[in-house]
Amino acid sequence: MLDGEGSPGTGATLIIITGMSGAGKTIAVQSLEDLGFFCVDNLPPVLIPKFAELIEQSNGKIGKVALVIDLRGREFFTALSESLNYIKDHFTIHCEILFLDATDSVLVQRYKESRRRHPLAPEGMPLDGIKLERKMLEELKNSATQVLNTSTMKPAQLKERIISRFSHLESQMLSVNITSFGFKYGIPIDADLVFDVRFLPNPHYIDHLRPNTGQNSEVYEYVMKWPETQAFLTKLLDMLHFLIPQYRKEGKSQVIIGIGCTGGKHRSVAISEYLGKMLGSSETEAVTVSHRDADRDRH
Repeated sequence: MLDGEGSPGTGATLIIITGMSGAGKTIAVQSLEDLGFFCVDNLPPVLIPKFAELIEQSNGKIGKVALVIDLRGREFFTALSESLNYIKDHFTIHCEILFLDATDSVLVQRYKESRRRHPLAPEGMPLDGIKLERKMLEELKNSATQVLNTSTMKPAQLKERIISRFSHLESQMLSVNITSFGFKYGIPIDADLVFDVRFLPNPHYIDHLRPNTGQNSEVYEYVMKWPETQAFLTKLLDMLHFLIPQYRKEGKSQVIIGIGCTGGKHRSVAISEYLGKMLGSSETEAVTVSHRDADRDRH
């Protein structure tokens, strides 16, 4: 889940990107570059205050900055903490720490697929380096303003999530991400709200509909035609129209809504598409729709 979200200040925005090796820092920084961030890789934490000074002296020309920092020891964490405290006391720059994480098993698999060595275990097993790194970064993770677990994400999904999370800096709108999923693959761990639509009639049991997803017009119409679907959507939209302004009032910049069915292919996809259309007409929210599991087990 994305934790500790807050509203940007009146000055520039500085995002510190860090986390576990193999968790997706490269994709994260590329995504922020697409949003117009000025990105710097491997800047020593002790130089952050000097960099902040340059940001303020740019008179708004450098308004969004992302720094990728790999912390390999206690001294780096101390330097980062001191630097961020200094910025808070002396500048109007809004700072956030984005910590990217993934489970040990997923990180091991990613290292196997990439055939790379873990930086903390160049001669040993990747798992040894992962465990050591996790222990070293525990304090930093606990102090992060945002934690994003990428275990179940493909690169494109991570990019979409990063863009969804930080695009509000462009528009100052509340970012609403609606994602369909299959319960048999697990609930999205970063969802703020989760709704179960497995009670709706299932297109899976209609032979000619089974191969398609809820984005297909026939599948979509099948899901939508039932009275229970319409009753559910009426009640759900009524609740969301109440909740979303409350989240914005509370200072949240993003709300993640999970819509789940059994396999994440038919009902949840159709419902998510509908919600995206209905909520996307708002002038105060930036709505995106994604489908985590729709392409699994395609026939």
